[in-house]
Amino acid sequence: MTETGLKAEVLPTEVAVTPGPHTPRVLFVNQACVLGGGELSLLDIARLLPFQIRVALFKDGLLRERLKQAGVTVDVLDPTGNGLSKIHKDSGWREALGSLTLLVRITWRLQGLAKNADVMYANSQKAMVVSALVCITARKPLIWHLRDILSAEHFSPTMRRVAVTVANARASAVIVNSHATGEAFVAAGGRRKLVRVIHNGIDPKPFDGITAHEAVLARAELSPLDNSFLIGVFGRLAPWKGQHVVLEALCSLPGVCAVFVGDALFGETDYVHVLHKRADQEDLRERVRFLGFRNDIPRLMRAVDVVVHSSVNPEPFGRVIVEGMLARRPVVASAAGGVLEIIEDGDTGLLYPPGDGSALREQIERLRNDPALCERLGASGYKKAQEYFSIPAMIDGVNSVITEVSSPRRRSV
Repeated sequence: MTETGLKAEVLPTEVAVTPGPHTPRVLFVNQACVLGGGELSLLDIARLLPFQIRVALFKDGLLRERLKQAGVTVDVLDPTGNGLSKIHKDSGWREALGSLTLLVRITWRLQGLAKNADVMYANSQKAMVVSALVCITARKPLIWHLRDILSAEHFSPTMRRVAVTVANARASAVIVNSHATGEAFVAAGGRRKLVRVIHNGIDPKPFDGITAHEAVLARAELSPLDNSFLIGVFGRLAPWKGQHVVLEALCSLPGVCAVFVGDALFGETDYVHVLHKRADQEDLRERVRFLGFRNDIPRLMRAVDVVVHSSVNPEPFGRVIVEGMLARRPVVASAAGGVLEIIEDGDTGLLYPPGDGSALREQIERLRNDPALCERLGASGYKKAQEYFSIPAMIDGVNSVITEVSSPRRRSV
């Protein structure tokens, strides 16, 4: 997963999209400047939609550079770099009010950009709230691409209440990246008729382009022990991502090694320190490596024996799971949220209860002892990933929603 370097750096090839009867001008709004899953999806969408596209970012960063490389016009709303960083998923009213001055400044700048847009498209929760404020006076339809599970595990009551209230009042449509994300929105009070389910699409070409020889060379670089069974854990390091569960499972799996690809993105440095400290203990010291952010994810995934997904809370989608499937690796994933829409247990991967280190250990051991199962899961997972999580399908879905909300008839209602 490339959060500032975690996912494949190769941009997807062009896809054929049939333009609608209009060519709307779409203003995308995003809060983060790092390359997380939502930002990579935005990069694909903004680059490939057959519309006039402009992207407004709360602050500067790697995402702006990648968008400009793709030929997309980008504006940075907050040159100071604060980007409403005081407001987090678990924030209350006090933190929100403390950022009021910056919120007004960003809203004012976004108001000027919105004058030349037909549709506003918010790619994150903060972006949706700010865009909704702009839409009150700009009188533009608003699409919110919701990429998070709106639950107590992920958001404070205040942030959930604000998100749902504003979306119900101002959004013309809420695109969700899984049925699980959509159901959580509805459970939190969101209007079901707003929901449009569009799964993320991922380009298989960077994975298909890795030769067997390249995979062998990567394996030699990665494996701490000769002839070890090697698992790979890809994604940002954070408590809810559950890397500690992998270490728990690994301590009772002699001869199994693990590589962790990724690092903290949003201040989870204490958690990273805990992981490193545990991995440095005698029972794991020679079997665990932390690689930090990498740009060669397809190559690394092809080099491991198993890709492990370890989130302890429901995952909205699970991009890294699809990437593992495209790498033709068997995937072991925690059974919650959008993961259940990607993996069929025993057919396209293996599942285990979230946070259960013993169950994870058993699934890894099962794969280590059954090479034929590894081969079968890798092949069936690859087929499903190509069929159900393609970039053309994602672009077609987003295209349809934008065309729907921007039609003259819809705007006149």
